[in-house]
Amino acid sequence: GKPDIVLPKYKTVILVHGCFWHRHPRCKYAYTPKSRVKFWQKKFCENVERDKVVKKKLRKEGWKVIVVWECETKNPVTLKNRLSRHFS
Repeated sequence: GKPDIVLPKYKTVILVHGCFWHRHPRCKYAYTPKSRVKFWQKKFCENVERDKVVKKKLRKEGWKVIVVWECETKNPVTLKNRLSRHFS
């Protein structure tokens, strides 16, 4: 996996995850389609597992990992406040 944003100065990467594909817990956008349910469940499980592996690898290499969910990008002020907490 490749980080969406890399901030070398802060040794930080930002991963922007789509709520649907990466299964944002308790998010209305992380629904499961009604057709081919087994296919989707397998696909989603693989995505979530890959996300865990990528985050673990990046952390092991000394990077700080921040995950921003798609739904969190809807409100720029909220997103700015959330991200600024990591760089204060």
